Amino acid sequence: MTLQQLHYAITISETGSINKASERLYISQPSLTLSLQELEKELGFPLFHRSGRGVTLTPEGADFILYARQVYSQYEDLADRFGKGKNRKEKFGVSTQHYSFAVKAFVELVKGFDTSLYEFAIRETQTKAVLADVANLRSEIGILYLSDFNRSVMGKLLRTAGLVFHPLITCSPYVYLWSGHPLAQKASLTLQELQAYPCLSFEQGDAESFYYAEEVFSTGEYLRTIKANDRATMLNLMVGLGGYTLCSGIICEELNGSGYVAVPLEAGSLEGGGRMEIGYVMKKNMVPSHIGRLYIEKIQAYLGQVGNGV
Repeated sequence: MTLQQLHYAITISETGSINKASERLYISQPSLTLSLQELEKELGFPLFHRSGRGVTLTPEGADFILYARQVYSQYEDLADRFGKGKNRKEKFGVSTQHYSFAVKAFVELVKGFDTSLYEFAIRETQTKAVLADVANLRSEIGILYLSDFNRSVMGKLLRTAGLVFHPLITCSPYVYLWSGHPLAQKASLTLQELQAYPCLSFEQGDAESFYYAEEVFSTGEYLRTIKANDRATMLNLMVGLGGYTLCSGIICEELNGSGYVAVPLEAGSLEGGGRMEIGYVMKKNMVPSHIGRLYIEKIQAYLGQVGNGV
């Protein structure tokens, strides 16, 4: 089975005629027919029903063409990007939980490059997607956190995906809320004081689990909970509903705005203290690209400025 045979079979399925396919492919009809017969012989089943009005896919053929299109499309992507004489752009991607500092570091990174010569991507996404993106090399680096609560489960997921966690900073838990919130001016807060307000968390899709949560949660029940899927919506809910979320306290006002505050959560409110160890994940035994190293340096520099206890 060759890529050429796949291309021939796909073209025949699209035109519904061997004659029309041979015209589109600029080859003779006998040559195309022979190539198709050789492919069907190798597969062990016919791809098409032949009739005087043309050809139609058999059930097995329809299934085969579905996969053939995927394979040939990937080949075309490779040829388009890496073919001889192509002007290739270097790519760099980051997948992250919803951290404004990760976006801020990305912004500072990209400022140093001519974006007409590079392809950059940053994806604020669900925890499971962060792991999948890095495991599949869609992104070179992923940003997430570990805690005493999720470390065991997340560690297994990382090992299964062939990923390694590299610590960046350890943070105490903070309550993040609107600056106009009735509790915003307090020096510290307890979960009991927050019971009258909705606890906000990022939705994790079909992987809903405390272990995937981006927020430092306890195993206890929250009386009021609301889920959001992006940072802008969560900020709106803080203002409109008086909601709050639990976070690292490392907030980039330049991106989130100055209308929000991070108030320390009193020690003992969460099991194990709720300490967050934020870091980046990469494929095991993979060395960061030069852009990847620069991005890590940008994050380290920013976290170094804010320190632990923002």
